[in-house]
Amino acid sequence: MQTSLAVVLDDATSTAPRSPAPAAPRVKRQVTPLVLLAESDSRMRTYLRGVLCDHRMRVVEAETGTQGLAHATAYNPDIVILDFGLPDLNAIAMTTKLRIWSEAPIFILSTREDEGQKIAALDSGANEYLTRPFGTGELLARIRVWLRHRQRASAQSLGTVLEVGPLRIDFGKLQAFVRGHEVRLTPRQYKLFEMMMRNAGKVLSHEQIMTAVWGPSRTTATQYLRVYMGQLRRKFEIDPARPYYFLTEPGIGYRLRKD
Repeated sequence: MQTSLAVVLDDATSTAPRSPAPAAPRVKRQVTPLVLLAESDSRMRTYLRGVLCDHRMRVVEAETGTQGLAHATAYNPDIVILDFGLPDLNAIAMTTKLRIWSEAPIFILSTREDEGQKIAALDSGANEYLTRPFGTGELLARIRVWLRHRQRASAQSLGTVLEVGPLRIDFGKLQAFVRGHEVRLTPRQYKLFEMMMRNAGKVLSHEQIMTAVWGPSRTTATQYLRVYMGQLRRKFEIDPARPYYFLTEPGIGYRLRKD
């Protein structure tokens, strides 16, 4: 069965002007939330797709966990809804993989009211665990809550400046600095620098970094990571051959020194 992408956009409205009044400006279309729906039951998938589209959300569908992970990488959804019983990956395993790189709210739908399973799902990174049957009104309300959370967090981050020693990043302006001087970075270099700054003091594995910066399909191509880490060292370190901030954790990954 082929997956489908259902798109619903807000209608643009305009008012016909009365001569000689100037034409009314066009109303900019709002970007509607994109939901990844990974559901093995075709009837439930069709039903949920209809509910979400009726409430002005876009939906990309998947029948398996593998398919869902591929769609998550391709579409970067705003919300993820997972059937707990996907045929190849259960929702906990899929959530764990998604959480390596994605911050999208994750909803797990299950037919079992199992406290241990629920705790495991939430501990793996899920935001909501709903047991069937559940009201669609409740599902939609919870989605709206998490979308508001993300919008507020996004708005706050626009004005955020983070400093680690002489290193500084301005998330709103997408700028990087060292000792007060701006450092020009390519988009990929900036993404890597941003991840290291956000996780200063933490050891990040090769897989974590590769997934976040290059995507889940490139987790084994660590030669790219070595090249880009070398580029950051040349741009930010006093002695790139003996880095003080961008540290290698042998056999594991990298760490940005926090002090």
